Amino acid sequence: MPDGFTHDVIIIGGGPVGVGLSIELGLRGITSAVVEKYETIQPIPKGQNLTQRTMEHFHFWGCEEELRNARTVPRGAGIGGLTNYGTLLSDYSYDWLNRAAVKDYYYSANERLPQYAMEAVLRTRAAEIDAIDLLYGFDGTGIAQDAEGVTVTMTEHGGTGQRTLHGRYAVGCDGSHSFTRQAAGITQTLADHDRKMVLLVFTSTELHDLLERYPGKAFFNVLHPDYDGYWLFFGRVDLGTSWFFHAPVPADATEDNFDFKGFVQKAVGQEIELDLDYIGFWDLRFALADTYRKGRVLIAGDAAHSHPPYGGYGVNSGLEDARNLGWKLAATLKGWAGPGLLDSYDAERRPVFASTASDFIGNYIEQDREFLNRYNPDKDLDEFRTAWSKRSEDTADVNSFEPNYEGSPIVTGSPAGAAPSAKGTHGFKARPGHHLAPKALPDGRNIFEVLGEGFTLVSLNGTTPLSGAFEQSARSRDVPLKIVETDAPDLIEAYGSALILIRPDQFVAWVGNDGSPDSILARAIGAN
Repeated sequence: MPDGFTHDVIIIGGGPVGVGLSIELGLRGITSAVVEKYETIQPIPKGQNLTQRTMEHFHFWGCEEELRNARTVPRGAGIGGLTNYGTLLSDYSYDWLNRAAVKDYYYSANERLPQYAMEAVLRTRAAEIDAIDLLYGFDGTGIAQDAEGVTVTMTEHGGTGQRTLHGRYAVGCDGSHSFTRQAAGITQTLADHDRKMVLLVFTSTELHDLLERYPGKAFFNVLHPDYDGYWLFFGRVDLGTSWFFHAPVPADATEDNFDFKGFVQKAVGQEIELDLDYIGFWDLRFALADTYRKGRVLIAGDAAHSHPPYGGYGVNSGLEDARNLGWKLAATLKGWAGPGLLDSYDAERRPVFASTASDFIGNYIEQDREFLNRYNPDKDLDEFRTAWSKRSEDTADVNSFEPNYEGSPIVTGSPAGAAPSAKGTHGFKARPGHHLAPKALPDGRNIFEVLGEGFTLVSLNGTTPLSGAFEQSARSRDVPLKIVETDAPDLIEAYGSALILIRPDQFVAWVGNDGSPDSILARAIGAN
C-alpha cells in the first residue's frame, strides 16, 4: 500500500452490505476498515428472505454453513410464503414467491433468517480475516478526496473522540439516509408513494397454533380491499412465538393514538393474544442514486437504492452490489483493471435496481391494486374464485426475476439494444451477461467447485488453440485466469457453447467457439 494510507478501502456502514464487501475485498487481499456506529447488532427482524444467488455469496465467502446454522426456524420447518385474501385466516390463499421454482439454476439453496442473525455470522467471518479492521462505535463525519485517495473522519457514536483514516477509495454502505452519499454530493431520485408504514414485532403463541393449518409457511402476505394494493405482511421470527408485521397506517398514527393490537387482529381475522415488543415507523418510497460513484467515493446497498421491503429484494440487491463492486475494486487496486472497469459497477447495478423497483416491487402494488378493485367475493363469488385461481397458478415473478448484465460495457456478445435489467429468464444456456447455471462435470464435480478466484475459462472440448491464446493474453495483462479443460459434449449441448469465460462474480463475460481472446479479455476488464 502506498505511504500515507491506512487502508486500501474505507467502508462507512457495517451492516450486511458493508461487512460483506469487506469480506469480498479481504479474501482478495485488499485491506479495509469498516466504520460502524453500533457496537452491538440491532435486534430488529428485517431482511429475512435470502435468495439462492445470495447464498452463493456466503458460499464463496466461506460461511454458508454457519449462516444456515444461525437460522431461527429449525431446518425442515419450511420457509415458504403464502398470499391470503382479506385476512390471514380467510378461505382464499395460494403459495407466493416460491423460490424453489428456480433452485436448479443456482449452486446454493435459498435460506430465511432475521437480518440480525445474518449480520452476526458476517461479523464473525470478517473478524477472521486479517485484512479487515472492524471499527465499531464510530460514525463517519467527514470525507475529503483528491486524485490519490480519500480521507475519512470518524467520531465516537454518542461521544467526541475522533479518528482519521486514509484510503485509496471509500464506499458508503450507510443506509438510505447515507452520510457518505450526501458528503460526496451524489443526488438521488425519489418516487414517493406517500404511505406511512408501521413495523411491529410481537409475540403470540396463539397465532402460531392458528397457522399450523399452513405447514411449511414462514411469511404471509394479506391482500385487503381497504389498503389499495399495499400489503399486510406477517413473518415468523422463530417457530412458535415471535413475529413481525408491517402495513400502511394513517399519516398521523403514533405509538399512543393507534390501536396496533386491534390492527393485527383485524389482519389475522379474529382476536388473538399478543404482546407488542417493538413499534417503528417508516415511509414507503423508492429512492435511486443518480450515480453510484463520485471520484474515489462509491455507494452500495440502501445508500445507493432503497424501496419497500416487499419480496426480500433489498438485502439481496445490496449483497449483490458488494460482490459486483468487490472484485472490480480489487482488480483496480491490484493494477490489472482497465480504466472502465470501476465505472461498470454503476453501469451494471444501477439499471438492475431500477428494473427491480419498477418491474417487480412497484408492479406488485399496481397488480394487487387492480385485482382488489376489480374482484370481490361479496359481489361476484364465481368471478372472484376464477381470478384468484388464476393468480395462484402464476409463478412468473420468481421465474422472471433474473438480474442480468446484458448490454454491459464489459460483456461481449450481448444482443443488440440490450441493457442490464432485473427481468430475464432462467435457463441453463450460458449467455453473456447472465449468471452461470451449475452443472456437473464429467469427473463428478460441479462447475462451481472448479471456478477460480479471478476469471475462469471453461473449455468443454479439451485443449484448444483459443484457450492457449486466452492464457497468453491473461499473462500479458496480469489478469488472474484459471483454465478448466474437459471433454464434455453433453455440457456443450446444455450450455450451448464449447468455451465460456466466467467472471469472478460467476456471471458470463463471453461464450463462443471463436473470436479474439485478447479483445474479449480486454473488454471484460474494462480496457476497451
